[in-house]
Parts: sequence; structure tokens; C-alpha cells
Amino acid sequence: MENDRNWAGNYRYSASELHVPENVGQVQELVARSGRIKVLGTRHSFNGIADSTESLLSLQKLNRVTAIDHARNKVTVEAGIRYGELGQYLHSNGYALHNMASLPHITVAGACATATHGSGDLNGNLATAVHSLEVVKADGEAVEFSREQQDGVIEGAIVGLGGLGVVTKITLDVIPVFQMSQYVYDNLPLVHLKEHFDDIFSSAYSVSLFTDWKNAMFNQVWQKKRITAQASDQVEPEFFGATRATAHRHPVPGHTAENCNEQMGISGPWYERLPHFRMDFTPSSGEELQSEYFVSRQDAYQALCAIDRLREYISPLLHVSEVRTIAEDNLWMSPCYKQESVAIHFTWKANWGAVQQVLPIIEEQLAPFHARPHWGKLFAMSPARLQSLYVKLSDFRQLILHYDPQGKFQNDFLNKYIMEN
Repeated sequence: MENDRNWAGNYRYSASELHVPENVGQVQELVARSGRIKVLGTRHSFNGIADSTESLLSLQKLNRVTAIDHARNKVTVEAGIRYGELGQYLHSNGYALHNMASLPHITVAGACATATHGSGDLNGNLATAVHSLEVVKADGEAVEFSREQQDGVIEGAIVGLGGLGVVTKITLDVIPVFQMSQYVYDNLPLVHLKEHFDDIFSSAYSVSLFTDWKNAMFNQVWQKKRITAQASDQVEPEFFGATRATAHRHPVPGHTAENCNEQMGISGPWYERLPHFRMDFTPSSGEELQSEYFVSRQDAYQALCAIDRLREYISPLLHVSEVRTIAEDNLWMSPCYKQESVAIHFTWKANWGAVQQVLPIIEEQLAPFHARPHWGKLFAMSPARLQSLYVKLSDFRQLILHYDPQGKFQNDFLNKYIMEN
């Protein structure tokens, strides 16, 4: 298979062929005649969750908006559409999504399947906007999962980890369009989170803290504020000890801010402020590795202090670390299932040998807080430990076996972390 690596270049797919169907009918035909097959999104996963030993299927040509329901405030899209493209379309039609991830480059289906998220105390991960899914099963038949069905199965299907079939169509809840502005503050002491965690993270619609863990300090606070008639234009020069930035910032120290969305309080549409990076530029730092762990909000400060104690191990390997809040949800395999959560993200330098040594140390420090790793990123946790963190894992396993009894959509990753006891 040509172009056989993921976005970051750290993972090489083992599939022998890549299919790029142009419509759902072709997807059904491909699935029905395949032995082993998986869907590839924008290749932004850092592990083998999307790999297959035989065939990979890209939905890049299934990337259209198929309907807007003005009466019920919903949009239906083909699964291969990317958030940046969908955002522009929705905005021009008077609608918005409740949140977006750091990167607008990723597909809706891939992000929802792995519980990818943005930030904000009241904002669930991206998958929480899903109202219904169309999925092509192993036999090629298309089935629908919907929140209108009374069996609750959709709560297991939405964060499906690619295990139930090929998601071809998604209906999302949308909200009225809104404008945002973004402000950055420099140098927030970690200790100020002890007494002011809620004040800091509730200060805007979406808040991110960035640090390189060289000291007990967050280099930057990013506040993304909704602009309303009631909102004050007053912006304080200081924020819990941090000072307002006087120029645009990139989250990674030393990088130019040209590929980041506008800051400095400049007003703009929601889809150009919720992501950190611009759609038309290479995101983040490029050649990198990523890990992320979710802890309960009530444990967040202690968990951050535990990470701070590992500075000497972490900082030499790190581009940047980001901390965000996510609302709880009811999706079985979401790291935020029934739990107000805080995500601690690491963007590593491309040195897997060294990162591989430090991940178990991080996980040991976070173990008392029952930290759950991001499904699409790098972790060292044992399958038994990971499975113990998900109370609905048994139900999810049965769901996979019901819709894919022969394991057509299973792979090494799913077998290891989900299917094997």
C-alpha cells in the first residue's frame, strides 16, 4: 500500500490495499466481499486502532452535507467530512457545533469514534453531538442507530472504536451560530489551581492551559469567549497571576503563531476560534507523538501535581502539554462516561524509544486517579488495567459480537484492549 503511514509518520499500516469508494453502495459491496477491513480517517491516530491486516477503506470522497433539519436543529453529513469544512458550511447557514477539537483537519466519524474532544466545563466531547449513525455491517447491510430508539444501544455505538462496522452517515445536533474572541495569558502558576481551578476553567466558553513542564507553571492560558450582547468587553491585564499576552502565541514554545487562529480579542466565527489551528496550515508541530490521559475533575489538581513531580523525565521529551476540561457523558466507551473530566495531553518529540520509557512512569503516578488513556494516542497501560476502567466494557464487547460476529472489523488493537479477557 502506497502512503502507508499515519499523519505523524510514527505508525506504518500493515494493510495490503486501500479502497476509496465514491458512494455508500460501493462501501457495502467492499465490506461484503472483504475478509478483514477497517476505516481510515485522516490518519491522525498514533496507534494501530484503525489498522487492518488486509484492507483499509477511506471515506475521503464521502464528504458532503446531505441535509439540514431546520425544525429539529440537526445536520446530516457523510462520515468523511472534516470539521473545518463542515464548520464553514454550517456557519453560512446560521448554525454552529457546540465544540471542536484543536485541529479542524480531522473527520467527524473518526473523531466521534474515538471520543475526541475540545474544552469547556459545559461542553461534552465531539461525540455527544451525535443524534444518529448509519453503519454498514459486516454483511454489507446498512443499519441505523438513533437516540430516538428506546434500547439505548446508540450510547454504545457512538464511540464505537471502529468495531461495529463502517459509519457512513452521521446526524449531529447543531446550535445557532455565534461569534468568539480569544485571549492568551502568560505564566499561570500551577499552585493557583489549588484554590481557583473552577474560577480559571469557567472563565470562558473554552479554556486550555499549556505548559512544557520545565517548572510548576503553565506557560499560556487560552480563553475562547462567546461574544454576546451581555458580555463585557472588559479584559483584565492579569488573570490569577498570569499576564495578558501582547502578541499572538503558538502553544509550542519557539514556534511562530502564523498557523494558529486569531487571538488578541479579535472577533471571528466559532469555527475559526474553537480549534487552535487554522484549516489551511499544517497543524501543531508536525513530526510528533501524542499521549493523553483523562482523570475525574475532582482529582485534577492532585493529578497535575503528580505530573509536576516528573518534570525531569517529561520536559526533555516534550513539545508541549495541554490541560482541558470536558463535561460528562453517557457514551459507554468515552473516557468521560459518567464523569466530569480533565484531560492531560502530551505532544512529544518524535523519540518513541524515550517516550516509551516515560509513559509507564506517568501512568504509575496517575494510577490512583484511575486515569483513562485517549483511544487514538500512545499509552503503555496493560489491557487488564484499561478494561477495568470501563464499567460498560462487557456490554460493548457483546455489541461488537452482535453486529460483527466473525470479527471482520476487529484488529490487533481491538483484540488486545477490548475483546480478550
